[in-house]
Amino acid sequence: MKHISPPQILILGFLSFIVIGMMLLMTPPATVNGISAVDALFTSTSAVCVTGLIVKDTPQDFTLFGHVVILLLIQLGGLGYMTSATIISLVIGKKIGLSERLIMKEALNVLTLEGIVKFTKAVLIVTLVIEALGAFVLTMRFLPHVGPGQAVWLGIFHAVSAFNNAGFSLFSDNLVPYRGDLVVNLVITSLIIVGGIGFIVMSDVYGYWRKELFKVTVHTKVVLTTTAALLVTGTLLFLLFEHNNEGTLGGMPLPEKVLAAYFGSVTARTAGFNTIDYASLRFETYLITMLLMFIGASPGSTGGGVKTTTFAVVIASLCSIMRGAGDTVMFRKRISYNAVSKSFLSITLALLLICVVSVLVLKFEHVKYLPAVFEVTSAFGTVGLSLGDGGVRSLSAQFSPLGKLLVSMTMFAGRLGPLTLAVAVAKRSEPRFKYPEGKVIIG
Repeated sequence: MKHISPPQILILGFLSFIVIGMMLLMTPPATVNGISAVDALFTSTSAVCVTGLIVKDTPQDFTLFGHVVILLLIQLGGLGYMTSATIISLVIGKKIGLSERLIMKEALNVLTLEGIVKFTKAVLIVTLVIEALGAFVLTMRFLPHVGPGQAVWLGIFHAVSAFNNAGFSLFSDNLVPYRGDLVVNLVITSLIIVGGIGFIVMSDVYGYWRKELFKVTVHTKVVLTTTAALLVTGTLLFLLFEHNNEGTLGGMPLPEKVLAAYFGSVTARTAGFNTIDYASLRFETYLITMLLMFIGASPGSTGGGVKTTTFAVVIASLCSIMRGAGDTVMFRKRISYNAVSKSFLSITLALLLICVVSVLVLKFEHVKYLPAVFEVTSAFGTVGLSLGDGGVRSLSAQFSPLGKLLVSMTMFAGRLGPLTLAVAVAKRSEPRFKYPEGKVIIG
């Protein structure tokens, strides 16, 4: 284990969660009519990677035990391998050593080892408190329609699924029946947003609110500004393109249109819940949704994608290049060359992955171009939105075992991040000399 790097340990940790989940889902008590190994692997990967793509009808094909397994996988996947492992270690009284702290630093995307164990404890407490509040409100909302026990279970499941940006639902048609319900929409979207901004930002904002910090960090400013801009822009564009589309927002009153457009903008950022039929969207909305899915949530959060900070740094860097400026500056702070280069590398690797997997899916599966690319982008962003298989399942349900494995691999890469995977497999070496500079004409 001494020769295994922190990124490699994270990969092995998530893989162990997926394999254990797969084995549990394949047990007879977990399903109504059984499940194949590939479908169990796909479902487990989707839950651990908090994606929400489904090849089985979650409420109908899985039993209560199966639902509990899926919920636990979502919670473990949302918290992350090292957070979960650290919490277990603390419970049994095991001392957290330096190597574990280094892995936790990598997993939580924090900049320092200082207070890392305390921060991990806070992550668990905040997660449970927020999920409990969301579950209580949702339970009260579901109570008039179902029995008390079922209302509590529905509230807990959807609160955990929303906060962890998973998108799994215990309704076969997801949240379509609650399309105009203000309480359900606002609770679900609030949980998605809070879970998607990251625990570092939550801690920073809380410290500033308690006056323990003089000002919030540049990271927090970038995350909050980018998140707000994407939510507002996504809502307005969704409303603009779909307001008269009879298949989506066309027949709704204006307040419901705005609510559905807002929900669509929020859920595209790695959550995967839906209140409308995504197979009926217009082409322009597909493009906007895919862009939002590609960007995803923020570092250290429960979501996937290339992350809001990566997108913001690349945009800021491009603006600096066009102005002829030497440095990338955000909020009057210079962004390091290392951060800028990592941002460009992350986006490049993500685009390559989506392109390669999309080509392979088109090669081996009998599906059209747009649904295939949408499905792969959704998998990478760990979103869970899909144009569907004509029923209640995702498009992946139509795929062969090879196609399902390709999508599973993409979900895994999206949850860990292409940069983490690249660092884990690349052999690092320090050059002992520098080559002479070569001239290349650009543009």
